[in-house]
Amino acid sequence: MSWVERLDRVLARHQELSDTMASGDLPAEQFTSMSREYAELSPLVAKVTAFKAAQQELADLEEMMADLEADAEMKALAEEEHQELAARLPELEHDLQLALLPKDEADARNAILEIRAGTGGDEAALFAGDLFRMYQRYAATHGWRVEIIDESMNDIGGYSEVVASVSGQDVFAKLKYESGTHRVQRVPVTESGGRIHTSAATVAVLPEAEEVDIHIEDKDLRIDTYR
Repeated sequence: MSWVERLDRVLARHQELSDTMASGDLPAEQFTSMSREYAELSPLVAKVTAFKAAQQELADLEEMMADLEADAEMKALAEEEHQELAARLPELEHDLQLALLPKDEADARNAILEIRAGTGGDEAALFAGDLFRMYQRYAATHGWRVEIIDESMNDIGGYSEVVASVSGQDVFAKLKYESGTHRVQRVPVTESGGRIHTSAATVAVLPEAEEVDIHIEDKDLRIDTYR
């Protein structure tokens, strides 16, 4: 499938979903599934639309520049806009190519965020607390909800461990690369001599497990009674 065909197929599918949902004659489960797909496609459609609009504008500017009867001042303005748009088009194309890459099926899920203080004592706990507050602010900018599941704080406001649920749109897709060991070098508030300390904290981001309906046959059960 060519590049242009892929873009057209994305636009066609997005419009098809919109028209089908607008009909209002859908089972609740199917409507929910289509709404999720529509929401996932919308950011990609916005990039496709912007890219196609830039291509069309570039063609219009080239036509104006080639017009022998066009005003000289208008031609100069068109050439300036053409240069700016031609420089921006590769960036739009690159963003679009990244958006077209296959997604991890867990990307749309909510996430469980675990932060644990590593080496560094109280300063490591403070660093873990700073990391957690950073993720809380990041979540707030995306409209996500953060709920603490478990926490272990020290006396100076740091965390030796904190586990939280983060829910919202594409949470796991945006947080999954945060997993790993994070380190910081700084003069901690617990240091009176002004020496630089290295502290570490580990971050784990896991996709939230989905509910699964399980049906167990009676013949598969073994019941033992003891007295």
